[in-house]
Amino acid sequence: MNTESHFRSWEEAVEWLRDQPDQQQMVLDCYYDDPLSVAAERYWRSAEWADIRNLLKGRSGKALDVGAGRGIASYALARDGFTVTALEPDTSELVGAEAIRRLAIEESLPISVEVEFSERLPFADNSFDVVFARAVLHHTKDLDSACREFYRVLKPGGVLLAIREHVISRKEDLDTFLEQHPLHKLYGGENAFLLKRYTAALGSAGFGKIVVLSPWSSAINFSPYTVSALKRELVCRAGLTPLSTITQMFLDVPVFWNLTKKVLERVDNRSGRLYSFKGEKA
Repeated sequence: MNTESHFRSWEEAVEWLRDQPDQQQMVLDCYYDDPLSVAAERYWRSAEWADIRNLLKGRSGKALDVGAGRGIASYALARDGFTVTALEPDTSELVGAEAIRRLAIEESLPISVEVEFSERLPFADNSFDVVFARAVLHHTKDLDSACREFYRVLKPGGVLLAIREHVISRKEDLDTFLEQHPLHKLYGGENAFLLKRYTAALGSAGFGKIVVLSPWSSAINFSPYTVSALKRELVCRAGLTPLSTITQMFLDVPVFWNLTKKVLERVDNRSGRLYSFKGEKA
């Protein structure tokens, strides 16, 4: 089957992807490899999760992992001491609810699974200390309803982390983003919003103390790149390879690296660049 046609399910798309010799790095970067326990452990040890752990410092209790997929974030939350409910509408044994159930049993982790969409959470008000959503908001059919539901089920003082959300600068950039997205052509379903659309939905849902993490500010957004790999890529893309050692030394100075990130944030208009959000319920 060629890659221009859509598969009938996300499971079929991932199965095809895993069989392509030239796509193995993407498989690893997306944590689609097996054994799932090894992929989940790798995510828990990643720079992305280290930054998430810092955002959750001092918090404990019950966590809701929305759009949990294969359960890598549910695994990480449980490893860090949370009692986790994984919400995933896909029942797949490879990329959905059944995969999470198997992972929880094999690793003896406190993870329960609910099969449902984020716009209609089957939980009482004030149920969770943390709502975690990795690459979820841009997939929602109703962004405002999803944000209201996240707010509803959070306990007072609870926190929402909505991470790795695709952002476009103009609505007309959406088609360009979808054409360039390496996975969209397999099954569809990708989307992106303006930055102000995300923050407006979070604010209107009731969230306060909203923190916006820009593409260059955290490994949460630029993972699977490490900081060192990101610097090397910048040197290469800027055409400075002949001066790579000198440029790398320059970027390794914290004040210059911070300045570089600020400049990049001002000029970065890539369609689909990743942002993350933190919001609290009063």
